Amino acid sequence: MLVLQVISTLLFCCVAYSVCYDYKKAFSDSLLFYEAQRSGKLPSDQRVKWRKDSALNDKGNNGEDLTGGYYDAGDFVKFGFPMAYTITVLSWGIIDYEDVYKSTGNLEYAQKAIKWGTDYFLKAHVSENELYGQVGQGSSDHSYWGRPEDMKMARPAYKITASAPGSDLAGETAAALAAASIVFKTANSSYSATLLNHAKQLFNFADTHRGIYSESISDASGFYRSSSYADELVWAAVWLYKATNDKTYLTKAESLYQTGNLQYSNGGFDWDTKTSGVEILMSQVSSNTIHKTKAKSYLDYMVTNQQKTPKGLLYIDQWGTLRHATNIAYLLLQAARLGIGDAASYRKMAQSQVDYALGSTGFSYVIGEGSKYPTHAQHRSSSCPDAPATCDWNTYSGQQPNAHILYGAMVGGPDSNDGYTDVRSDYVHNEVACDYNAAYQGALAALIKLGV
Repeated sequence: MLVLQVISTLLFCCVAYSVCYDYKKAFSDSLLFYEAQRSGKLPSDQRVKWRKDSALNDKGNNGEDLTGGYYDAGDFVKFGFPMAYTITVLSWGIIDYEDVYKSTGNLEYAQKAIKWGTDYFLKAHVSENELYGQVGQGSSDHSYWGRPEDMKMARPAYKITASAPGSDLAGETAAALAAASIVFKTANSSYSATLLNHAKQLFNFADTHRGIYSESISDASGFYRSSSYADELVWAAVWLYKATNDKTYLTKAESLYQTGNLQYSNGGFDWDTKTSGVEILMSQVSSNTIHKTKAKSYLDYMVTNQQKTPKGLLYIDQWGTLRHATNIAYLLLQAARLGIGDAASYRKMAQSQVDYALGSTGFSYVIGEGSKYPTHAQHRSSSCPDAPATCDWNTYSGQQPNAHILYGAMVGGPDSNDGYTDVRSDYVHNEVACDYNAAYQGALAALIKLGV
């Protein structure tokens, strides 16, 4: 009977969408992508074999060990703000869909993906009110095309302090560590406790010493300029409440929500704006109905009124179009679970966005998924053939496909008319990034859970 039900589901999928998408493969491959983004000394169980040890001399201003963590995108800078967002959102997906991670054989890989980030954050948090938020200088890094292990440029480290604060960076890192502490609560209780202790310190730092991190770390302003820290403070407080069950944090979250004027926000969810993620989380834990009302209002707008491409992709911003669409897909699926809005229409819209990424238009924007996918993504390490072959700007400008398949990576995506050209030079539409895959992975977990 179970076999017949599975076949029936698959047939429905194929008839309704003209093609079947292997969500489980895409889900597993998304975790492979994070292995390809690792910086530092790689572990013995590394599955992406063409990657090698790199950036082994990353250090703080006083010689602190800052090896590890993730390269941001196709480049080799370690930007702490989007990296922390990535770890928070990946942890959220594991917390809510742990059964999917287990049943697909991915829980251990996912925990290792989280730990690769949190180990780095623990190193970066060198004292209660000191957090390194970036390693590598943007322009000098971007002037290099080659393998990460062959980098020769200086990699300066930048930090926030009490006198040069960054409430958004400290708050997001606190959220990441708090969320990750839930992931490891049973699997590694002592590590979970360490993460939670640092999360509490970082939240206090963020709340006590207010400021926008990209004003303190000026190099970040050209790449990941923050618009506000009010949302990260609430985001961190609610994650700490979920991690501790200490109502002091929930009270703090509600207070910060009011003083930060989040109730007047139009919404949004990405590395810079956590507002609609806050509304979903607060809908789970708060008795204040404003959160469900705000979540529903934003998501209803996304479904009904938000600009869409002719082929149905939510078009929120030209840069990383698919990232924004799958972020919304994840929120829609979370809202549907909580009884917010019209569950059927929310799930239909969410699935359509994930399916667009996986090839509903005849081209998959996720590398290695389907029969047609990007072969010229702007991603240095995968573009480079194995040593001792040369890899430089001639490799970048060449017409040849990338030397390695970057399984699971979702590129930025098409323009407002579904237009897309698979060329390495188009970083707006053809670069990949750690934050692109975070909510996308959670949306896949949710769809697998639904059995679609």
